[in-house]
Amino acid sequence: MGAPLEITALVKHYGDQAALDGVSLSVAGGEFFTLLGPSGCGKTTLLRCVAGFIRPDGGRIVCDGARLDTRPAHARDIGMVFQNYAVFPHLSVYENVAYGLRARRVARLELTRRVDEALALVQLSDLARRMPGHLSGGQQQRVALARALVVRPRLLLMDEPLSNLDARLRVAMRGEIRQIQRELGITTLYVTHDQEEALAVSDRLAVMQAGRVEQVGTPWDVYAHPRAPFVARFVGLNNVVEVRVVARAGRGVTADAGGWTLRGETDLPDTRLLAVFRPEAVRLLPEPEAPTGPGIGEGHICSREFLGAVLRCGIRTTTGAMIVVDVHKPTPRDADKEGVPVRFAVDAADVRFLPIG
Repeated sequence: MGAPLEITALVKHYGDQAALDGVSLSVAGGEFFTLLGPSGCGKTTLLRCVAGFIRPDGGRIVCDGARLDTRPAHARDIGMVFQNYAVFPHLSVYENVAYGLRARRVARLELTRRVDEALALVQLSDLARRMPGHLSGGQQQRVALARALVVRPRLLLMDEPLSNLDARLRVAMRGEIRQIQRELGITTLYVTHDQEEALAVSDRLAVMQAGRVEQVGTPWDVYAHPRAPFVARFVGLNNVVEVRVVARAGRGVTADAGGWTLRGETDLPDTRLLAVFRPEAVRLLPEPEAPTGPGIGEGHICSREFLGAVLRCGIRTTTGAMIVVDVHKPTPRDADKEGVPVRFAVDAADVRFLPIG
C-alpha cells in the first residue's frame, strides 16, 4: 500500500494573484489522484509545492504522517515525471534509469537488478543501450517513468506527462501508466487539463479553478453529478440552460426553460436555476407521432458532427437556446438532417439543477 498524502489549507501568492487559495486534499495510499483544470487554475503549482520546487506561503503537506513542506526537494522521497520528459540526452536508456540509484550510492548488483526490473516494467529491456535521440516520444516517456519508479519513491508525481504525444499514443500510454501504477500500488498525483484522460485513469480527481478546488470525487461522480456550474461546463460536454421554477412538490421541480418545460429534483430554494443535462441524455423523437409534455422541446438541427460511433447534433430551440444531442449508432439518414425541424426529450432523472453563478 502506498503512502497517504494530506494537503491542508495550502496557499501560494504571486504578487496579488492567489495561485493556491487554501487548497485542502486527502489522497489515500495507493490511490491514482488527478488534478484537473484549465491552464492557470493552480494544479501545476500545487504539484510543484508537493515536489518541493515551489515553497508555499502557508498550509501543510504531510505524507505518511511526516511533514514534507519543511524538507528540501531532494529529501522528500518523490518520483517526478515531467511534461517534456527531461531525459538526459548524453546518457543511454540504462544510464538514465540508473541515474537516481547512482546518486543514492546503491550497490552495483542491486543497481543492476533494479534497473533491469524497471526497464522490464516499461517494456524497454531491448533498448537499454540506445541513446535518447534514437527513441520515439513514447519511448522517452517510458524512460522518464522508469527513472522515477526505480528509486521506489513514496509518491509519484506526473505533470502533464502525455501532452507532447500524438492522440493515439496518448491513449496507449495512459493505459500503460495506469496498469503500472496498479501493479506497484504507488500513490500517484497526476496533473492534466485533458478531461477524457482524467476520467480514464483516475481513482478520484479534483477539479480546480482559480486556485481553488471546485469538486472532488470519482470520475463517475464528477461527470454525472457536477456540483458547480464550472464543473458542469468543464468536465465533458453539458447542456446548461437557465430556467425558472414554476412548481414544486417535495424535492420535485418543474421549471420553465423559456417555452419548454423540464422536470427534475433539487433541494435548492432558488427560483432561477441552471438545468444541466448531458448530450447523451437527449433523445430525438420521431415525427409526426412525437408527443408533447414535460421534458419535450422543439427546434431545428443547425449543426452536425460525425464522430464515428456518435453523430453530434446542435439543435436551436424555438426559444433560441442551443442544445447538443449525441445520436448513437447513427444512420446515413440521421446524418442528413441539417435544417430539419425536430422534437427531443429529456427525462427528469437526467436533469440536475445548479445555482446560477
